[in-house]
Amino acid sequence: MPILPNGRLVYGIQLPVQSQSTIYAEGWEAGAGPEDLAEIAGAADRSGFAYLASCDHVGVPRRLAGPMSTIWYDPVATLSFLAGITDRVLLMSHVAVVGLRHPLVTAKQYATLDHLSGGRLILGVGAGHVREEFDAVGADFERRGPVLDETIDALRAALGPEEYPSFQGERFAFEGLGQRPRPAQRQVPIWVGGSSPAAVRRAALRGDGWLPQGDPREELPSQIAKLRRLREEAGVADPITVGAITEALYVGEPGWDTGRRALTGKPEALAESLRAYRAMGVDQIQVRFRSRSRTELIDQMGAFGAEVAPHLND
Repeated sequence: MPILPNGRLVYGIQLPVQSQSTIYAEGWEAGAGPEDLAEIAGAADRSGFAYLASCDHVGVPRRLAGPMSTIWYDPVATLSFLAGITDRVLLMSHVAVVGLRHPLVTAKQYATLDHLSGGRLILGVGAGHVREEFDAVGADFERRGPVLDETIDALRAALGPEEYPSFQGERFAFEGLGQRPRPAQRQVPIWVGGSSPAAVRRAALRGDGWLPQGDPREELPSQIAKLRRLREEAGVADPITVGAITEALYVGEPGWDTGRRALTGKPEALAESLRAYRAMGVDQIQVRFRSRSRTELIDQMGAFGAEVAPHLND
């Protein structure tokens, strides 16, 4: 069920409401809640979106609360809630800061989510960037990169088919501890987030997918080439799902200021612009729409699914 490279460009969405950084949150999200998330998830399910994504922060320090806000829903709770009211759309953490938790704890949470959702989980992981979060839970901020590498390896074992998974690493070791329910998937796909050299290398060597963080279009081809080169040099033959985050979108003529970087216009023109991602070697695009209300967002999602998406693979 999870997305794999198949030569066709698919599209997903990071949910609004559940994270409200001022970089991307719309004004109406401040007063939104569970009902809004449920309606938006249902719209994604109906409109052909490949996945819904939810972010992860345990706590935001006061020094960052202005730009980041403190509204960050827990991804496991959020995706579990939405799993129960959707049928086909995949459920992704984008991204889980797994270094904040022991890998057995992470495995228990996400294995249960995959089990309950019928195998719809994509586990997106990242290193994190907020020192205070790590300090508060006793995690190693300075060594978060190597910790993430080992955590991914541990999660491979802990989210596999074995009831009694085993792993022996520098920081983590476990065996003889049964964990059921097992994931519905034989192996949960792990997609690695980040665009730094270390993150690209991590995705190449350890990931089933790569989730770049805001790379401009003109920089993606070289990043993708590096990803594939590293993978080939390491002898990794399995396919990898390459992602991209698109510019903000608005299907049609907005009649209001959507910002100079937003892509707006007729569906065919938007599809033509987005097909450039496929030509670069991108397998999935994460889209975000400009909107002034939940209703407008849902209308935009429906228009994209009905009028833009059919032309993405022309």
